[in-house]
Amino acid sequence: MKLTEIDAPNFDLAMTLDSGQVFHWKKIGNRFYGTIGDRAVWVEQRGDVALVGHGAPSQSGDSPTLSGMVVNYFAFDHPLAEICRSFPDDPIMNAARSYCRGLRIIRQPRWECLATFITSSMKQVAHIRQISRKLRERFGERREIGNSELFTFPAPARLAGSSEKALRECALGYRAKNLLATAQLVESGAVNLEKWSALSDVDLRANLCELPGVGAKVANCVMLFAYERLRAFPIDVWIERVLREQYFPRKRNMTAGRLRAFAETHFGEHGGYAQQYLFHHARMAARANLSAPPR
Repeated sequence: MKLTEIDAPNFDLAMTLDSGQVFHWKKIGNRFYGTIGDRAVWVEQRGDVALVGHGAPSQSGDSPTLSGMVVNYFAFDHPLAEICRSFPDDPIMNAARSYCRGLRIIRQPRWECLATFITSSMKQVAHIRQISRKLRERFGERREIGNSELFTFPAPARLAGSSEKALRECALGYRAKNLLATAQLVESGAVNLEKWSALSDVDLRANLCELPGVGAKVANCVMLFAYERLRAFPIDVWIERVLREQYFPRKRNMTAGRLRAFAETHFGEHGGYAQQYLFHHARMAARANLSAPPR
């Protein structure tokens, strides 16, 4: 198998893939196996270099180069040091920044990201991984890389043509109805996720929130991870706890609206990165606890 070496300074592969952004990569030895779009790859970090192996390319004939695809996916072009310097200088953020060195926001395929976070509502990361695996194995396309078998995330048409019953068999519960309805909207052309990239943050968030199963938190996750709106600041149970306990420990009247307003002003233009660092740091600090909040 031909290998590709890619410069990857200021990067932590394991932390990035385990930070609750994506849910399908699996570690075997020192390598992480997964799909980027419809391409099966494995990635291994050796210092400041990412070593990449790949399976057969797609049949479309217009796939980007492997190195370009990996550089784009892991956002190696993001000026991470500059982004981290823009974080507010407070003890909570400083601790998260120190712990999460090298964590990058992944650029995810828009449909895959939207569909995945629709399935994530009130689920812990381990459960989201199980759902992702079941959806891929049942509805995705099989890929081989080395001795490993991987599956792509199912296209909108594949899910739109299924049924709520079939989706519930993938452990989606009530989320099955929302995922099916959204897949049908995308497949019919009523929703064009690519064209939405031209919208303002306000309009993009509003359009996303009109989709079945998408509220403010999921919309902000999709804006951050699929549309690269780095100011988007998803507030889930973990982040709400961090904000209330660490930033407002003596205030009991902090409404959700006030927390959103605080996050918008306090964390600024790279609030999405700040949120991910706070989320991952809090989750790792609490990993030994028996009870963990959902994503």
